[in-house]
Amino acid sequence: MPDREAWIFSLKSFIGAMLALYLSFRLGLPRPFWAPLTAYVVAQPIAGAVRSKALYRVIGTFIGALATVIFIPTFINYSVLMCLVFGVWIGFCLYVSMLDRTPRAYAFMLSGYSVALIALPSLIDVSNLSISSIYDVALARVEEITLGITCSALVHSLVFPKGVGNIVLTRLDQALKDAQQWVRSVLTESTIDPDNPVDLNKLAQIITELRMMSTHLPFDTSNLRWTANIVRALQDRLSALVPILSTIEDRLGVLRNSNTGMLSREWQKLMDDIADWAAIGVENEPGNAIRLRKRIDNATPVISADSHWEDMLLANLAAELYRLVDICEDCFDLRRQINIGLSGAMPPAEPRKPKVSTTSLHVDRRLALSSAFAAMMATSLSCLFWVISGWPMGFCAPMMAGMYSMFFATMDNPVPILKVQLFYTLLSTPVAGLYLLLFLPSAHSFEMMMLVFAPFLLWFGTYLSKPATMIKVIPFMFTTLATLTMFDMGSANMTSFINSQVSQAIGAGMAVLFTALFRIANIEAITRRLVKTMWTDISRLGKAIRAPSVMEVSVRMVDGISLLAPRLALARKNGVASEPGYLSAMNILSDLRVGLNMTRLLRLMPKLQRQGIPVHPVLENLSAFYEDRMKDDSGKDVPVLLDKIDTTLYQLARSHHNVQQNDAIAALAGIRRDLFPDALPYSPLTASQKENGYGKAA
Repeated sequence: MPDREAWIFSLKSFIGAMLALYLSFRLGLPRPFWAPLTAYVVAQPIAGAVRSKALYRVIGTFIGALATVIFIPTFINYSVLMCLVFGVWIGFCLYVSMLDRTPRAYAFMLSGYSVALIALPSLIDVSNLSISSIYDVALARVEEITLGITCSALVHSLVFPKGVGNIVLTRLDQALKDAQQWVRSVLTESTIDPDNPVDLNKLAQIITELRMMSTHLPFDTSNLRWTANIVRALQDRLSALVPILSTIEDRLGVLRNSNTGMLSREWQKLMDDIADWAAIGVENEPGNAIRLRKRIDNATPVISADSHWEDMLLANLAAELYRLVDICEDCFDLRRQINIGLSGAMPPAEPRKPKVSTTSLHVDRRLALSSAFAAMMATSLSCLFWVISGWPMGFCAPMMAGMYSMFFATMDNPVPILKVQLFYTLLSTPVAGLYLLLFLPSAHSFEMMMLVFAPFLLWFGTYLSKPATMIKVIPFMFTTLATLTMFDMGSANMTSFINSQVSQAIGAGMAVLFTALFRIANIEAITRRLVKTMWTDISRLGKAIRAPSVMEVSVRMVDGISLLAPRLALARKNGVASEPGYLSAMNILSDLRVGLNMTRLLRLMPKLQRQGIPVHPVLENLSAFYEDRMKDDSGKDVPVLLDKIDTTLYQLARSHHNVQQNDAIAALAGIRRDLFPDALPYSPLTASQKENGYGKAA
């Protein structure tokens, strides 16, 4: 049963829709029922989401209207070509929208199906069609749709607004708490609370979900909107924590289980103190972090030509602990600045706070292209069927085919959801018929019309706020509301109603058919493609002229992990996790750590080259190694790469001791451990012999 929040949301949606309908009547708009339909389309439980999506939907509607004014006069005499143009436009807009994982995608999506909403109904009778009439139709649709969007946004923003700020802040604090808990577990060997386990993949997913959710923050009604840049910067720092903590966990596992017992009591005491400091969080004093850094510096072993593998692992561990303290301190400082923003003041650092752009997030271009092609085929062939048949109400088929093809394109397999949409579209037919043919003609005033709509819209509107029921309610409600536009067209009779319902069912069926033919994705193939994309990013690092931001690499890689996590969980559930496409994804964290260490080596490379230590050959070999991996041929150059890493480590170890030397050794040792965990440990004697061998060969 609906709860209090659901009833409030439904009441606000109803008020926004009825306000839009009333103003449409008062303004004398030709199709007033488009306004309440649009008001329900943009309704969201969160006020910030309504306002951000409303802005982009208005922009998309304007672009769609402009495209309509261009397309119809240009192709009106070429009906077959016009069908193709409509399909290509919808496919193009869908493709572009799938390349943007922010609310901006709504602008591109609306640009696509607004053409179908505006253009197709106006083509029923082309005998009196002119450029001025096309312009009038496009302008009227823009006015009606914009009015519905505006009324919905106003009501949801002013009447009991539910801000996204509290949700983002709660999830952000939970992610920070999970990270603190993970720090304690890793550093002190303590067990995690079984009722609240910290899962790396889950943490990565939460960080990416927060990143998507926080895009609504600038439009939010709470004071948190003043700190949108700080929230995003904090998310970047949390992303950086994922590879750092996983590295520390791996290195400690090796050192704690080694026969030499290299992890002394002093080291364990240091890590216990870091864990205690991290647990305190935002209440820490600034001097505590400085003291911890000094202790890490003092504990870091001095690397020389005689140093062995354990020393280098300790150097790598020390570097990661140093970064852990830095990132945690940044997180706590940013969280304190958010508190300042919540009090209503603008934090001093907010306007210039650096953050990673959302354009660095992963997109699957092949999936976007196949979705666009399926939408194009469904729309074009439905439109061609309408033209050839000469069926007046057949315009509903391409309209529904284009819309349904776009709505669920981001899913791995949209076909089951599209079948549900088709079923509930058909199920709405009796209700739509009752309202169009019986209830609406019986209402002789606006007040009576509101009373007629209230039971249906208020009850079913409660289910729009819940993702579990929204999928079924959307086709049931929206198809009913869309059918009422026939009252505007003067075709509210049984014959036209039956024709429109059949046409809508054909359009939805075409969307199901062509999505099944061209769009069903193999999850293993998507996983393999995503892994190869991440490997491509790593291989490019070896050839980069300029070192990228370590934070940007972290954010992009953690975003990839968040996309892989649900697919890997599904593979484990289905018992196919041992398939080749999934096996490569299981160790993606190691690849992430390699990529970050390559980025650090790139940043150190100019100074190391001035000291006569060539690091670039190692990076080139790493790049070639990942290129071979993408070709499923990663085994042939493994001995060469391992020897190259060892000789470079030896060259660094016997060079003049400085900060760059230690950082480079820590990064190379990390790469060696992550790529070759089962290889024999590094030995200075063996490395010296390898170097002499390379010298003789040269």
